Amino acid sequence: MTVTLHLKQPPSVPLEAEVLSPNVMAELSNSEIRSLVVYHGKRQVPLEEFFDVEGERSDELILHGELTKVRMIGRAMSSGSITVHGSVGMHLGARMTGGSIEVHGDASDWIGAEMMNGFIHVHGNAGGQIGAAYRGALAGMKNGTIIVDGAAGLEVGMRMRRGTIILGGPAVDFTGLQMKGGTIILLSGAEIRTGAWMNRGTIISLKPLQMMPTFAYASDFNPTFVNVYTKRLKQFGINLPFTASQGAYQRYSGDLSVPGKGEILVWQPA
Repeated sequence: MTVTLHLKQPPSVPLEAEVLSPNVMAELSNSEIRSLVVYHGKRQVPLEEFFDVEGERSDELILHGELTKVRMIGRAMSSGSITVHGSVGMHLGARMTGGSIEVHGDASDWIGAEMMNGFIHVHGNAGGQIGAAYRGALAGMKNGTIIVDGAAGLEVGMRMRRGTIILGGPAVDFTGLQMKGGTIILLSGAEIRTGAWMNRGTIISLKPLQMMPTFAYASDFNPTFVNVYTKRLKQFGINLPFTASQGAYQRYSGDLSVPGKGEILVWQPA
């Protein structure tokens, strides 16, 4: 049996609800779930004040409603699944270590911030700081996969160490800011300052980028690891070109102002 929650009415101020997690609800009865505490501004209120709850004792959660002011869904979850039919607020899946989250709508900032493992798929647009480190922290996401079908905001992958972020739509400034490892795949490119101060890691763009002057062109080639990514991502309907007959990737190394050992690969069709 799944646990299904329907939002009664959108909160007037942000609702902090990190209890919306399989880790919390997997062993709880329906009445215990309804009694869980959430934070509506300065007020501590039971979950049932905002949600109708069906089901109990399950690590499969289904959420319905306009949840744009509901924050921290799936925070630090380690297993199970969350499916959201609607848009969600900030910190979705932040610091999660396992499990999966799927959102049939948009999501706000800090998706998968500092996550250590797991899978997040947002079928709409997203905010900024996807997979990023929180302010003052040295490392962002350390593993896992985040897919956003739509566009994204500022500082995607900021200080990420490992893992994969895939964006279907364009990103704005500072994608891969201070990146320390991992891979960002841009199916529709990004705006300016891509890879600024990156130390390591790989950014792949299928669209032309405005390269920073601190990145040096190295060569045109077809890296074999792109073929590995292509096979892995086909299950999500994502196809990366990788054969010489299709074209080649222009490789840029940088950011040389750090100095960094990262790379940006920009696809050039044949």
